[in-house]
Amino acid sequence: MQTIHRLALASLLGCASLAAGAAPNPLSVHVLDLQSGQPSAGIEVTLEQRAGSGWRELARGVTNEQGRIPALYPEDTPMAAASYRIVFKTGEHYRRKGQASFFPQIPVEFTVDAPAQHYHVPLLLSPYGYSTYRGN
Repeated sequence: MQTIHRLALASLLGCASLAAGAAPNPLSVHVLDLQSGQPSAGIEVTLEQRAGSGWRELARGVTNEQGRIPALYPEDTPMAAASYRIVFKTGEHYRRKGQASFFPQIPVEFTVDAPAQHYHVPLLLSPYGYSTYRGN
């Protein structure tokens, strides 16, 4: 029964390593375009961890055709309780579409206090606004 649940979750998240029995990546993101109602593919995303008074880059990726990065945290690295920032580089996305936008990038800061849990950060995007929340 666990295998069936793991395969279903892997399918939902688009995560082959989970289907193979590996531990799931602790961080995923999803970008949806509120104007079109479609996923936003091709958006560059960076993950940073607070380091003193600045930020240290941990990983980067690009949203897939579903607007997702199912595994943004570095592989084989346990997530630490810390402050993190995901930066969605949305300006280039809108330039490619030939559309003006107000936010060239959107930084989303969050705190991980339970590193064993999964953190999912959706971004609902439009050219002049955005919304985000912690998903599952």
